[in-house]
Amino acid sequence: MQENLINKNHVVFYSGGLGSYATAVRVIEKHGTDNLYLLFTDTLIEDNDLYRFIIETAGNFFNVESSKIEVLLEKVKKLTNTEVNMGKRKVELEELRILSNKLIPQMIWLSDGIDPWDIFFEQRFLGNSRIAQCSSILKQKMSRKYVFEHFNEQDTILYLGIDWTEEHRTKAPKKNWKPYPVEFPMCEEPLANKIDIVKKLEAIGIETPRLYTLGFEHNNCGSFCVRAGQGHFANLLETNRDLFLYHENKEQDIIKHIGKDVSILRKMRKGVRYNYTLRELRLDIEGGHKEEVDMMDIGGCGCFVTEGVEE
Repeated sequence: MQENLINKNHVVFYSGGLGSYATAVRVIEKHGTDNLYLLFTDTLIEDNDLYRFIIETAGNFFNVESSKIEVLLEKVKKLTNTEVNMGKRKVELEELRILSNKLIPQMIWLSDGIDPWDIFFEQRFLGNSRIAQCSSILKQKMSRKYVFEHFNEQDTILYLGIDWTEEHRTKAPKKNWKPYPVEFPMCEEPLANKIDIVKKLEAIGIETPRLYTLGFEHNNCGSFCVRAGQGHFANLLETNRDLFLYHENKEQDIIKHIGKDVSILRKMRKGVRYNYTLRELRLDIEGGHKEEVDMMDIGGCGCFVTEGVEE
């Protein structure tokens, strides 16, 4: 049995978060790195520090020459921010992606060249906590296509970073990825939390992704997520106002584009749900009406845990 496992391909969905990092560590501890692949699907609006993190950790896993890693990290440092010039950023990220795939071949960095807002405008539908088509297109379908084309289900195991606190979320991925087996190492003992994972990073001299240090629950989509809640976006406004304004303006643009009253967020008033735009949230906070914002409404990333992924 052990010999069969050694010969299998071990594909970790590598999101850039602490959970996927810890998952890769556990897979390596059990199976080594010879047949390990880190599959990263890029939304192009990730926090710049996420790219630093996946490059440094992948370099550590696969013992990549430090000079090669430094070349990649220098490019990360020069990335144009999302809110400054998205067109230029896409060009820079494509160059970084191609070079990363060359220098760290077992880290498979995928991109279709589109970001969530491209999808919302093309489909004339704004993603939200109930329907997040960006998740389906940029994460599920892109990774699914690659896995089905490059890995046989008979000799491949897929891994997700869902941990023991969200074990209830393992059902959908198992269903979506059939006939491929899916495992969740962070649901197994010894049970670990984020503090434990951060200590592992400190031991090898790699910094925790900066979004965690800014109070965000996950390190995906550059602190923007249509599944996030009011409290999440309030934190984005506080920690990166320029980026918040970028997404606020995009939301206003798509409202005009489709000619409908839509919003990412919703809020309750006297038991009735209303649309609540990012602009309204900002004006409430900056106008001294923070009590209008549900700071406990955080929401969360769930790109691989929804059902009904289409081929």
